[in-house]
Amino acid sequence: MISRGGFTVYPRVVEELLYRHPAVLEAAVIGRPDPRLGEEIQAYVVLRPDTSQTTDDVRAWVKERIAPYKYPREVHLVDALPKGPTGKIHKQALRNSVADAGAAAPASATGQTHGRTS
Repeated sequence: MISRGGFTVYPRVVEELLYRHPAVLEAAVIGRPDPRLGEEIQAYVVLRPDTSQTTDDVRAWVKERIAPYKYPREVHLVDALPKGPTGKIHKQALRNSVADAGAAAPASATGQTHGRTS
């Protein structure tokens, strides 16, 4: 559960919407500490092969389909999500890797297209 500005956001709701996007193969949504709102919503997305989307494209698509307080303000395009031996996405490992990276956001968070093209 993510608490953003007094609103409760369930990551699964946002993830289920992301999975409906035609270019999204996998997605994980986590909260990032935010001094003003409590937490900010971050989405980590793996695109399907042979697709070309930007973080702005994915964010805009989600924003059109969900309540304003629920859409992820930060979308990161990644090559893979951390998983355990059963294939389950490990969000704690994702949170840890984000914390280890410090305040620097991945280059994909700047709206650039992912390395895949059609």
